[in-house]
Amino acid sequence: MEVGLQCALGEAARPPRTLFPVPASPLFRVAVLVLDGAKPLDVGIPAQVFTTRASMPYEVRVCGAAPGPVAGGDGLSYYVAHGIEALEWADIVFVPGYRHPDRDDPPQAVVDALIAAHHRGARLAAISTGAFALAATGLLDGKRATTHWHYTQALAAKRPLVQVDANVLFVDEGSVLTSAGAASGIDLCLHILRGDLGVSASNHAARRLVAAPYRSGGQAQYVPRSVPEPLGERFAATREWALHRLGEPLTLEVLARHAAVSPRTFSRRFVEDTGYTPMQWVMRARIDVARELLERSQRSIEQIAADVGLGTGANLRLHFQRILDTTPSEYRRTFTQGQ
Repeated sequence: MEVGLQCALGEAARPPRTLFPVPASPLFRVAVLVLDGAKPLDVGIPAQVFTTRASMPYEVRVCGAAPGPVAGGDGLSYYVAHGIEALEWADIVFVPGYRHPDRDDPPQAVVDALIAAHHRGARLAAISTGAFALAATGLLDGKRATTHWHYTQALAAKRPLVQVDANVLFVDEGSVLTSAGAASGIDLCLHILRGDLGVSASNHAARRLVAAPYRSGGQAQYVPRSVPEPLGERFAATREWALHRLGEPLTLEVLARHAAVSPRTFSRRFVEDTGYTPMQWVMRARIDVARELLERSQRSIEQIAADVGLGTGANLRLHFQRILDTTPSEYRRTFTQGQ
């Protein structure tokens, strides 16, 4: 008998592998909390993934700080039937991403309701910038978390006690979960389904959504450039000079000689400017060029490795995996399909 069908028959048939206590209701109760500026995809993902059907023993309520209209982001607004009391009802609370999360915290009533739901035993799951709302509760302090790559530095700066992981698609800390951009909200929902109902139910939902049951790698591969924006403008000419010579040997001594300072001074000031050592920066610049060649050319992995100064395909694969958490071949398949 399929796992989803077993669970649809009621609480007694729920598989014993469930990671969290079985709710008093025969259905898992899911609240989707819509905050001002909520992003439409982020709201729609949990509402659709966990929609009540025979194979999905969940009940969904979309709520806000109060019932009624909520101003959304990207030109859409919402009318929610439920207020913050839905969090008292829920077994799982999703917090979709919202605009300008680094400016203001959610209303204190929302923060308090999230804390109370967590203390009562509900799981809290954030999609994208919804992580800022969870971080405002203090429940992420000392824990790993992620958010959309564009906001990872802002989250780390605003909530220094949170261990922000900028690479992963989602983080599961048990009772609090966070995910990266909108599409990774699907990854997080399928992960929760696997934990609640098993792989069969998760795969069934993935087919219904026409989504991959698992995605390889992390969100680092989606960041436009892995080389960070400089924090200062010292050595800008040397960085630009190096970008045009990545296929050549570039040592600390070579870079320092171009900048007309000692290697020790160059290294110290370079870290202050970029947050990376000179050699870390060079490696990330080489990986960026390799990404462009993988996307836009038919050159082999070995040829690209030589072009960017990494010598061999094995060396390129090693550093590509370390920095982007995927392989060159998988990256090429992901970003060239349909071109």
